[in-house]
Amino acid sequence: MSEFMGELIGTMILIILGGGVIAGANLKNTKAEGSWVLITIAWGLAVAMGVYAVKGVTGAHINPAVTLGLATVGDFPWADVPLYITAQMIGAFVGATIVYFHYLPHWKDTEDQLAIKSIFCTDPAIRSPVSNLVSEMIGTFVLVMGILFIGANEFTEGLNPLIVGLLIVAIGMSLGSTTGYAINPARDLGPRIAHAVLPIPGKGGSDWGYSWIPVLGPAIGGIYGGLFYQAIFEASPNVWFWLGTIVVLAILLSSLRKELRKASIPT
Repeated sequence: MSEFMGELIGTMILIILGGGVIAGANLKNTKAEGSWVLITIAWGLAVAMGVYAVKGVTGAHINPAVTLGLATVGDFPWADVPLYITAQMIGAFVGATIVYFHYLPHWKDTEDQLAIKSIFCTDPAIRSPVSNLVSEMIGTFVLVMGILFIGANEFTEGLNPLIVGLLIVAIGMSLGSTTGYAINPARDLGPRIAHAVLPIPGKGGSDWGYSWIPVLGPAIGGIYGGLFYQAIFEASPNVWFWLGTIVVLAILLSSLRKELRKASIPT
């Protein structure tokens, strides 16, 4: 299997299982009754299965933010980044399309447009763009840092993907309730495109005005996670770490000012 096909297949598996659990929870007349705990556990297992499937072929990034983070610390060649990200986006689109066909009889019975859209892409609990961007940055920062932590430890052979899956569960339960924790640009953008083009009855819009947040936030968080790990844990800071720190602090302060202004607290 080529690396391109490996990342496509791994990401496809991730979305089939991850999108599938949300569809089972959200669509009418299924045998599932979803909860946040069920969804976070299923997403963790979805990541683990995607990693198990293709780790020996590609390293199983299945996430552009992970690819960018690993490239930032020199663990992955920048020349291969476009290939991986393209494969991940296509795999996410294909996975979402398979979820659509699996639940084909149930779309017409579901009138809640947000419930339908949430199967494909994320949506914030409170819409506040800069703060939503911060949430995605923090979640992905923890993801990339966690993956690097896991990689620095020795586990029984074959256990690493399951540990990564548990990391996803922890992020979902602890940090995911603000934005739905995309923490993966392909996970959100590929299925969002599928939502836009598939013939789903009464689906409503795909909320393209929000779509940049689950793409840019994870990209920033993934890159800075790699830079932070390299600077602090490997004691090897460079100019990109300091520039990244300035950008991240500027976004955090902007979010703080906006939220304090909304609360009528002087800044």
